[in-house]
Amino acid sequence: MNDSASRRVRVRAPELVGKGGWLNTGDQQYTLADLRGRIVILDFWTFCCINCLHVLDELRELEERHRDTVVVVGVHSPKFVHEAEHQAVVDAVERYGVEHPVLDDPELATWKQYAVRAWPTLVVIDPEGYVVAQHAGEGHVHAIERLVAELEAEHEAKGTLRRGDGPYVAPEPEPTVLRFPGKALLLPSGNFLVSDTTRHQLVELAEDGESVVRRIGTGARGFTDGSAEQASFNEPQGLALLDDGSVVVADTVNHALRRLDLASGAVTTLAGTGRQWMQGAPTSGPAREVTLSSPWDVALFGGRVWIAMAGVHQLWTYDPAAGTVQAAAGTTNEGLVDGPGAEAWFAQPSGLAAAGDRLWLADSETSALRWVDPDGAVHTAVGTGLFDFGHRDGEAGQALLQHPLGVTALPDGSVAVADTYNHALRRYDPATGEVTTLATDLREPSDAVLVGDDIVVVESARHRLTRLRLPEEAVRVEAVAHRTQRAATEVAPGRLRLDVIFQAPAGQKLDTRYGPSTRLLVSATPPELLLKGDGADSDLSRELELDPAVTEGVLHVSAMAASCDDDPANEYPACHVHQQDWGVPVRLVAGAADRLPLVLAGLDAGDGR
Repeated sequence: MNDSASRRVRVRAPELVGKGGWLNTGDQQYTLADLRGRIVILDFWTFCCINCLHVLDELRELEERHRDTVVVVGVHSPKFVHEAEHQAVVDAVERYGVEHPVLDDPELATWKQYAVRAWPTLVVIDPEGYVVAQHAGEGHVHAIERLVAELEAEHEAKGTLRRGDGPYVAPEPEPTVLRFPGKALLLPSGNFLVSDTTRHQLVELAEDGESVVRRIGTGARGFTDGSAEQASFNEPQGLALLDDGSVVVADTVNHALRRLDLASGAVTTLAGTGRQWMQGAPTSGPAREVTLSSPWDVALFGGRVWIAMAGVHQLWTYDPAAGTVQAAAGTTNEGLVDGPGAEAWFAQPSGLAAAGDRLWLADSETSALRWVDPDGAVHTAVGTGLFDFGHRDGEAGQALLQHPLGVTALPDGSVAVADTYNHALRRYDPATGEVTTLATDLREPSDAVLVGDDIVVVESARHRLTRLRLPEEAVRVEAVAHRTQRAATEVAPGRLRLDVIFQAPAGQKLDTRYGPSTRLLVSATPPELLLKGDGADSDLSRELELDPAVTEGVLHVSAMAASCDDDPANEYPACHVHQQDWGVPVRLVAGAADRLPLVLAGLDAGDGR
């Protein structure tokens, strides 16, 4: 047995249990015993989470290269109420092109068994059924690939590796015109341009919103410029008309902005390199040289293209005249904080609409409607934070949305919100400060466009555009409020030791060439919960002091670690950034644990593993 194998702690993996059952297996139900002999990677994800979508993309190549030895199992663990609906999980698996088995765990049974605290979390199980690694957040696939190679060699030698086809069974494709469309744009011709996200195309529809005029893109994932027939996209979303009559496209999974020439159908790249922005990368410069991160929507405001940069919880801008991009608002920390752009916090901004002197913003993970003023300051109209959501009308301060993805300016100065997980179209009126419901029984609406007195809604999970008359009166709905149904972690009041566990992958070391290679940022909701220990520092362990008078709240922890190949002879070592944000609901209980371990990468020796 090699050194790294002998160092490894082995803990028996708990069984895989989920009330929703298995997807992508041809209706076959599986246990861990059925997967014995294979290397199993559990991907704990939820479909609202942009970091989870990043990890799905990171895993694709690994799955392909090790198809006969590795089985990736997505364990779907919902945050929002809507995500606990089985059909919503079925839709998400198709929407994001998930090509491995998925266990639908609406009650978080398996999440609890594996003591998972964050989305996304990856757990590696060896061919004999033991947990050998756990990683939270993004950027770990290179380390997991190295571990997979070790496990293949080790268990091939022991005779415990079983090669062959995995349990994945592809679902039958559905013959609809659109497939999980994302955003729509009314063209000067009266036609609609729609991002047909799951089919990696743009589709021009006639004025009826149904008849196909043309398709732009090959329909396969790719990042190629050229004619309408040659060009390729990767899950495109937002669309905006530029002053020159062309269309800018948020090409989300390519981390790029593309330009569509409406006359010729030609596609070119405006911004992005095709790679994902990571902490420490430039935040301004020539647009084709700066990396972006999951741009989800675009809007022209103040002469610049504003970008809802969902992947890093920021707003960026693209200057068409100068050909440059720059970060405009947001710190990259996830949450809801108003103020000057440089100090504001967002949580997966996903929809934009310019109206006069305001840029409206659907901030999906805080279930919030927000806006930016001409000075770049950020304000919140509806929404209170990461863990409060529901369907409640009335005065904006107590109204609730659920993961909205789109926003549309209305002629009277109010805005319509595509309230995606409530399957509703909502309205906020700045003049009265009231929130009302315009329409219900929509299926995951993700955008809407005005056409005269009508509003045309992108009904994403019904794969169509739906035309509605703008109602004079709001629809009345029963008020429902929710908080995230994750069990709170019981901790002792007073001193609490926070340990973020990070073990550099085999063959790597912490990258200290340019100063500290780690960063830890801590805050709390409400802020009064933390008497001591908030703010940023380079040490991954910290002593916190919790106010006994505040009985419950949420600890927000953001950690980053950079590691590089540990080979002095290599002048250009490969380096990787590992990062994760946790929102840990806590309840203060006398006599409870006085240590809170969060695993970024590795296994926590302090919890018996």
